[in-house]
Amino acid sequence: MVSLKSLNSEQKKAVEYDGGASLIVAGAGSGKTRVLTYKIAYLIDKGYAPESILALTFTNKAASEMKERIKELIGTKAQYLWMGTFHSLFAKILRIESGALDFSVNFSIYDTEDSLSLVQNTMAEMNISTETVNPNAVRHRISFLKNHMITPAVFRKKMMTSFIDEKIADVYERYQQRIQEHNAMDFDDLLLKPIELFRKNPKIHQKYKKKFQYILVDEFQDTNKAQYELLKMLVNKEEKICVVGDDAQSIYSWRGADLTNMLNFEKDYNNAKTFRLEQNYRSTKTILAASDSVIKNNKDQISKTLWTDNQEGELVGLIKCSDEKDEAYHITRIIKDEIHNYKRGMNDFAVLYRTNAQSRVLEDVFRREKIPYLIIGGVEFYKRKEVKDIVAYLRVIANQNDEESLLRIMNFPQRGIGMTTIKRMTAFARRHEITLFDTMQRVFEVIDIKERIQKNVKGFRILLDKYIMLSDRLSVGELTRSLIDELGIIKLFKEESSYESLARLDNVQELLSAITDYSTEHPNVKLNDYLQDVSLASDLDLLDETKQHVNLMTVHSAKGLEFPIVFVSGCEEDIFPLSNRFSTDASMDEERRLFYVGMTRAKEKVFVSHARSRYRFGEVAYQNRSRFIDEISSDTITEVTSGSGRKANRKSKKEIYYEYFENVDYVDFTQDKSKHIKVGSRVMHDKFGLGKVLQVIGAGDTQKVSVAFEGNNLKQLMLKFAKLKILN
Repeated sequence: MVSLKSLNSEQKKAVEYDGGASLIVAGAGSGKTRVLTYKIAYLIDKGYAPESILALTFTNKAASEMKERIKELIGTKAQYLWMGTFHSLFAKILRIESGALDFSVNFSIYDTEDSLSLVQNTMAEMNISTETVNPNAVRHRISFLKNHMITPAVFRKKMMTSFIDEKIADVYERYQQRIQEHNAMDFDDLLLKPIELFRKNPKIHQKYKKKFQYILVDEFQDTNKAQYELLKMLVNKEEKICVVGDDAQSIYSWRGADLTNMLNFEKDYNNAKTFRLEQNYRSTKTILAASDSVIKNNKDQISKTLWTDNQEGELVGLIKCSDEKDEAYHITRIIKDEIHNYKRGMNDFAVLYRTNAQSRVLEDVFRREKIPYLIIGGVEFYKRKEVKDIVAYLRVIANQNDEESLLRIMNFPQRGIGMTTIKRMTAFARRHEITLFDTMQRVFEVIDIKERIQKNVKGFRILLDKYIMLSDRLSVGELTRSLIDELGIIKLFKEESSYESLARLDNVQELLSAITDYSTEHPNVKLNDYLQDVSLASDLDLLDETKQHVNLMTVHSAKGLEFPIVFVSGCEEDIFPLSNRFSTDASMDEERRLFYVGMTRAKEKVFVSHARSRYRFGEVAYQNRSRFIDEISSDTITEVTSGSGRKANRKSKKEIYYEYFENVDYVDFTQDKSKHIKVGSRVMHDKFGLGKVLQVIGAGDTQKVSVAFEGNNLKQLMLKFAKLKILN
């Protein structure tokens, strides 16, 4: 019998309720994960079969942690739960039922980069100029339409109002046709296709509606229209659905999240019971009061009053800075003081910002001050070029129709198959209505391709065929290691021996380690299963909380996390809130909710900082402090000084670049272009700014240099065309 003694009275009521639909309004830090965990264990203890419970979480990390906790309560029965993210669980259903939708079980899952590539290729195929229509804007629009369940036909008939809309409708229609031909789905399809499946196949719909006797949803405030539609399709006639969320933490409208799903839940389920978790276990009384004083300025919200038995705690610290560099130095000084005075660890700190662009100056100063840091949610590991290249090989081995992945690897490593050859092969494939993969087998029929290149294509196809055959005989780890060895990728990066190539080599080695670990943990796993996990992975899933580093991330990335000390940086109008010139009340409310999320990540201390001036869009902008600072109750905030910020005297952009290397000894600057460039030379580039040469490769007209520009921006440039000014 599962003991509920550790729960408070309201948590206990929420766990024990089994009378139909229920809404758990869970304030920040109120123990919602604990309630969900105990409710699932309680239901199984009460007689529900684990496989009849569908538990939907916001991240894979949350799902795996919750499953481990449930296992501690009820034992190995927990492994039979259907628990994971919407995307991962409905991808599982789609693989099981793939035949009913004219997909094969090994369909690929396209991330945003793959989708953009398909949009670009589709536009090129349709002769739509990228100067007229921005491919990224088209991809965003297609995703938005899918999130709102709007098909190309409906968009064309009811929403098309301009020439650009007409082009988007054309691309959207062709995009859907191509992605089906590639036996692939994008992230949005993983939610739309199950709806299509259930509508077209009543038997399959009833099968899953009958299977899932109880549905639980975490972070319900961030569900979109398609996700809510799926829930309504699957909930049984007894309305056994429990949703958990906090309207004050709804921060994903730009991704299609619809807060009205939560606000209208009681209307959709007339007999729904509401439970309010109002006791906060995370933050101090002061942090709670300060956060509440901000969020109460939003009008549309579910009423709740958070309280805590935790200590009063320190006032919120307000850091006034002259500029962004001064802000970064203030933050580092406070971190050092906290470590020295209170023996804190580096991972006790999180520095939050509104946009990724704000991290550069923080990174610069952290490096100079020798403070280790980790960027969470920057360029995600599985989206790094060399990692995506290897995963693309695995995707083609699993799904030969995946044209985007095949195009990505056609000439990696270089095998003499250029864009002209690829265009001729693609045209041949379209003309004969066959796949690009099949065209490789018939490459000798493609006219205007030289015999030498035809042999290269044929050799590449033979290599792929070999690994397609081996994929059923080797583990995922053995297959990948063998493939990388045969391609010579490690040797290639070692021989290039540039700063960039060695960083790429590290990433390849890390990928091999990750795949080996995955194969060890899942000995009988199939390649498709591994590729699905990779496609749906995020950097948060890879977060190692035992390593000692300060955490740098956007406020969006911090959702669901907590830290002893939190800095909310860049609290200025037009940054946080992101924009106020044309903002609607709804978007300003969301910015306020985002600020609230940032503050409530903190257990013990919160610091908010703002700068009088900030370098933005290539020029100095003079900033007004954020309205959210003014909304913090005056009795919960106080100005602090670290005593070690750096005063800003605004300089020219070139002087700012020079200052970037102020900790490096170097000789007088000159503009003498006759000097030979060498390792260690300081150079100026019109676009990238000041840099240091790390490596010189080759000689004469083909000579290249690897240069570390400001912000650790690594570039390899052809010296002949780079127009570098040698400064020393």
